[in-house]
Amino acid sequence: MRFYQKYIKKYGFVASVSMIFLTVEALCDLLQPTIMSRIIDIGVAQRDLDYVLKTGGLMLLITALGAVAATVRNLLATYVSQNFGAQLRADLFTKVQSLSFDSLNKFDRASLVTRMTNDVNQVQVFVNGMMRIFVKAPLMCIGGLFMATQLNADLAVVLAVVVPIVGLLIFLNLKIGFPFFLKVQQALDKVNGAMREYLSGVRVVKAFNRFDFEVGKFTGANEELQKKSLSATRVMSVFSPAIMLTVNLGIVAVLWLGGLGVEQGSIQVGHIIAFTNYMTQILFSLMMISLVFNMFVRAKASAGRIGEVFAEENRMSWKEAAAGADEAGAETGRIDFENVSFSYAGTNGQPVLKQVSFTCLPGETVGIIGSTGSGKSSLVGLIPRFYDVTEGTIRVDGQDVRDVEPAKLREKMAIVPQKTTLFTGTVLENIRWGKEDATEEEAIEAARMAQAHEFIAATPEGYQTRVGQGGVNFSGGQKQRLSIARALVKKPDILILDDSTSAVDVATESRIKEALKTYAKGLTCILIAQRITSVMDADKIVVLDNGAVAGIGSHETLLATCQVYQEIFLSQIGREVS
Repeated sequence: MRFYQKYIKKYGFVASVSMIFLTVEALCDLLQPTIMSRIIDIGVAQRDLDYVLKTGGLMLLITALGAVAATVRNLLATYVSQNFGAQLRADLFTKVQSLSFDSLNKFDRASLVTRMTNDVNQVQVFVNGMMRIFVKAPLMCIGGLFMATQLNADLAVVLAVVVPIVGLLIFLNLKIGFPFFLKVQQALDKVNGAMREYLSGVRVVKAFNRFDFEVGKFTGANEELQKKSLSATRVMSVFSPAIMLTVNLGIVAVLWLGGLGVEQGSIQVGHIIAFTNYMTQILFSLMMISLVFNMFVRAKASAGRIGEVFAEENRMSWKEAAAGADEAGAETGRIDFENVSFSYAGTNGQPVLKQVSFTCLPGETVGIIGSTGSGKSSLVGLIPRFYDVTEGTIRVDGQDVRDVEPAKLREKMAIVPQKTTLFTGTVLENIRWGKEDATEEEAIEAARMAQAHEFIAATPEGYQTRVGQGGVNFSGGQKQRLSIARALVKKPDILILDDSTSAVDVATESRIKEALKTYAKGLTCILIAQRITSVMDADKIVVLDNGAVAGIGSHETLLATCQVYQEIFLSQIGREVS
């Protein structure tokens, strides 16, 4: 758990101060039974009212001091636990943001949500409990044992039997409970996953009327969580009553032995009352220790899951010396693929791309076309270094992308992904995602180029129109045009359009391409498309077939020389023309 060291350094001092106040509180609680025994054995027994009042006043003063210490301790504990939880959650989110896609794909998305919410909360609750009761409970237990032994050594024999039994029960509680709570967290992942999948695909569920199926799937995950939680609770519920029974039997033994001692004149009544109070304090502290260990079991399981995310290394390193340097004479916007092969992790090395080589020159529009699954999206995903190549080299502006910091590399380009994503906020804010400091005029110009200005202006609130979650209040084509506007406002050196006009009609697509020629003059544009009409007028067309380059050239050249391109043309246009 090395990642927790930074939090110990940051909050350790405040936590230590809290422990001081907690110790004062515990000492005040421990003194009260002894003072009470003296009031009974001296003040009451000898009918000394002055002694009763004076000692009672001292007891009241100690109680007030303990209350003040408890208040300060609570405030400090709350401050540390809340700030620690917020910092841990923020650091975990930052870590997730920094992971490469290869690393991120190792975790289920629902599991990551659970780790950042429920798991962090479990650890936070444990930290709060530790500062409130985990330190106080052992102090009360050890202090109670010491004070009780000092009060009467004969009665302390009972404690010598009770405490080891309770200690064994707490150890078994910890040992047996941990695997159960780990399974509870995993079951919670499945519930979150089922809910997340339903919400993301709710339109499809409604369209196919699959409510019963989704309810059944969620019910299965929910019942599994219920079973795991019940199993864990049943196991843990055995120990608290067992601990309470053991200590209560100890109290009965103290009262019995104490009664015999009073009858024989060897023990005073006040000592029995004080000893019983100490036994009660020890009972309470042991119960609190048991409770905290229950919290610890849950927190340990959660901390392990959080630690898995922090332990995941981002293998996308780069050479610091080369990060800020550009090769002499490098052309801005140039992209070179040199014998590139690529396979996803977990596919047993099955290549998605095989020995791909071609060049995109600055200001050139390059179309990439191929059948579904031919590797088009995987190919362009390597340019911004979402993944690293398995073999070969990709150069941007003459530099190997592996020698450039990913953030700096991605600053040079704008990407419109195949799956359109809009964020909650206004239309203007969504366009400004591409360039945070863009003026409203720049955003409007980008929207015009993307053929989005007309439908935005037609809404009552224009560019201040609120975008629903995921852009539900816009059509597929409108969302695509907003995404294109978001990319264009950045004015990048390289623009990648990954089948981003599939939901746009041919006439609108044609206007977008014409606008690009003017607006993005000198910009390198890579255009992935399923429709051959989308790439026919590109400067260069790359044809992919099963991950390999089947042909490169203009539309006319490929129509004459590339069989794969001919088949695509015939399937989409040729037969209709003939």
